[in-house]
Amino acid sequence: MGTVIMHSVVSVDGFIADEKGEVGPLHDWYFGGDVPIVANGEGEFDHSGPATGFKVSRASADYIRSMWESIGTIVMGRTLFDQVNGWEGRPPAGDHVVVVSHRPKPQGWHPESSCHFVDSVPGAIDKARALAGERVVAVNAGEAGAQALAAGLVDEVAMDVVPVVFGSGRRYFGGIHGQQLLEDPHVVIQGEGVLHLRFKVRR
Repeated sequence: MGTVIMHSVVSVDGFIADEKGEVGPLHDWYFGGDVPIVANGEGEFDHSGPATGFKVSRASADYIRSMWESIGTIVMGRTLFDQVNGWEGRPPAGDHVVVVSHRPKPQGWHPESSCHFVDSVPGAIDKARALAGERVVAVNAGEAGAQALAAGLVDEVAMDVVPVVFGSGRRYFGGIHGQQLLEDPHVVIQGEGVLHLRFKVRR
């Protein structure tokens, strides 16, 4: 089975969006550099439309390209799915999406997309692992990611820390209770306007 990584872009005070789900300047670094992120030489990763690609600094490009190419399945909550409309069936990385939701997939929604709706976090992780095979399962931070971490289903925590303070909003670790111990970071990469960090979860 592949590694399960909880991941998101985050403010220095631990928020992935404001109360309305708006990310503000958190994703500016994705478009502020001069190096496009390319997938296996076949084209640019892009969830914002065919005319707008990601362009980041060289340090970020090398890291993000490697990270995204390793992903087989993305796990996300229903709130994010609805907010981005499931990236119109074209996730920024990976071949499959698993949505944690008690509501079914919208009728007629992109039947060509490998998008699956599962009503529990453990069930979603199991489904994502089966779909990903030996590739990485990337769990979006927030409530779904926090539940997976609390249940012992996350192997690593990855944070792209942006130098902005939100003060309030949607927390990277959701409403998690109790301590979760992590190892020292095994990835520390300074990009332009972002610091990439990865920690293994201590067992």
